[in-house]
Amino acid sequence: MDKLKDMTLEEFARLTASDEPAPGGGSVSAYVGVLAAALAAMMANLTIGKEKYAGVWDEMRTVADRGEALCTELMEAMERDRNSFTGYMTALRMPKDTEEQKAARRAAMQSGLIEATKIPLAAAETAMKVFELSEAVVRRGNASAVTDGAASALLARSAVLGILLNVRINLGSIRDEELAAEMRKRLTELEQEAERREKEILSLMKV
Repeated sequence: MDKLKDMTLEEFARLTASDEPAPGGGSVSAYVGVLAAALAAMMANLTIGKEKYAGVWDEMRTVADRGEALCTELMEAMERDRNSFTGYMTALRMPKDTEEQKAARRAAMQSGLIEATKIPLAAAETAMKVFELSEAVVRRGNASAVTDGAASALLARSAVLGILLNVRINLGSIRDEELAAEMRKRLTELEQEAERREKEILSLMKV
């Protein structure tokens, strides 16, 4: 199976549009997060070297480096999301002729489902980190590129909310009620925080 990050943009889009079950909304949303981080890094790089912004060059170098690192992390998250249902799908194919087999199958399905829920939740946590970079470049970066920083925040919000849809749909099938409640609480916090951070950053624009 080819890695998503090694595909051209056209190949990725056409694979997504095909009847293949993956990449789906989670992987695509993680890639949106990649682009959000890349835009923040780009705006930081457009600030470095401009005498007008000499006082923030060091900060912008840090932003650019962190943006690059988040691009890498979120591309890895794309692959993990794509493969996250493998355990669950394998469990579905387990034999169910005896009560023992049925019990083993149910346990394996739950294990796979939990893993397929934890993975996008972690990806959403990673995508949330983009907002700090978006805010830094919108506040102190090259004003000529401020719309790129704002677009970074817009995309970060879309990435987080899109990724979390996979978490939400899986939670209803997890039988460990305590774990499901814990995940649901974190999901809600992330959704609300993403909405709030986007609004805050867009309010900083002076265009």
